[in-house]
Amino acid sequence: MGNICRSPMAEGVFRHLARQAGLEAVFDIESAGLGGWHLGEPPDERAQSVGRKHGIRIDGASQQFLTVDFARFDLVLALDGEVERGLQRLAPSAAARAKIRYLRDFDPQVNHSRDVPDPYYGTTRHFEQVYELVDRSCRGLLLSLTTTATDAAD
Repeated sequence: MGNICRSPMAEGVFRHLARQAGLEAVFDIESAGLGGWHLGEPPDERAQSVGRKHGIRIDGASQQFLTVDFARFDLVLALDGEVERGLQRLAPSAAARAKIRYLRDFDPQVNHSRDVPDPYYGTTRHFEQVYELVDRSCRGLLLSLTTTATDAAD
């Protein structure tokens, strides 16, 4: 929601995975929140700490997702149902709404919920659990995107 916990973690993890695969330049990777209450702030220190533990930089400054951003991106990922509904309301067209997916749509271990829980009011353990969900989902996302690109090239 505020772009200081989950989405910067997802951005950092996906950027790291894309870099490892030699594909960072292929993707425009950004995170943003629906709310503007943390604009310009760095990611939560607990998110940064968990990232460092796994060798991943979680950095940047909080920004707000705007309607015009739908034109900039091919895929817009929501981390929970509240964010997904907010993005659906913000989308200016059916084509924009079609770009919205849940990050956990790419998690091979997804269960009944596609939500990545917000760890903001939790402990470092909660941030670690979010990292695990985000890492699996980002790995699945990268595999999906590279498989789609390979299939399209054939």
